[in-house]
Amino acid sequence: MAFVVLKLLYNEDIPQGTSGKPADELAFKVLDAIHHKEFTEAKEIHWTFRGVNRYEWKLQQNMVDVYWDNYRVSYQTQYPQISFAFKEGKQIEGEEKQKAIDYAAMNFNNDSFWVVAPHKIMDIGATRQLVIEDGKEKLLVTYNSGGSTPGDSYLWEVNEKYQPIGFKMWVSIIPLDGIEATWSNWKMTDGGFMLPQNRSFFGLEIPVTDLKVLPNAN
Repeated sequence: MAFVVLKLLYNEDIPQGTSGKPADELAFKVLDAIHHKEFTEAKEIHWTFRGVNRYEWKLQQNMVDVYWDNYRVSYQTQYPQISFAFKEGKQIEGEEKQKAIDYAAMNFNNDSFWVVAPHKIMDIGATRQLVIEDGKEKLLVTYNSGGSTPGDSYLWEVNEKYQPIGFKMWVSIIPLDGIEATWSNWKMTDGGFMLPQNRSFFGLEIPVTDLKVLPNAN
């Protein structure tokens, strides 16, 4: 019964907007507001998600070390087939290795999105539409390829500084359409780009802890 009520509340269709230059102009304003160029130049981003998965993302190497339980996977984000997996410090192979890599990939795709999603609005495979809703310009981003769940869409709302303050989402892993998440308390990181300190979904704080940015020495 509770799910039926929620489905009635969150059953919005994905809005239609204008693609091309108008949408990209808004996207670039958002990226400028959060200092995206500096994000692309960062050396590493570290964080823990749900107190379970720990990440050391080496952006310039397209690699992330994922730690959980007694596992570590050195996951190559562009070429997963050359990733390495370890259990209790010893390299593993075969089916156990593949399961560990699959776990690392799925969780990194999800958990990193909750850390840096606004920096991904111009990713390869993403399309954008400018949506006018309640008299406000909003940015609809659809990820047509990449990640673990291609086809997901997010309608971003921004403040007067073009900093994102939240989105509505239409995603395959959640059977509710148009459910909202908020992004708030934006702060400058040591890498010279901005990240929110607080993220909430359905009124619950997203459990991102131990967030640290290592700037590029260059």
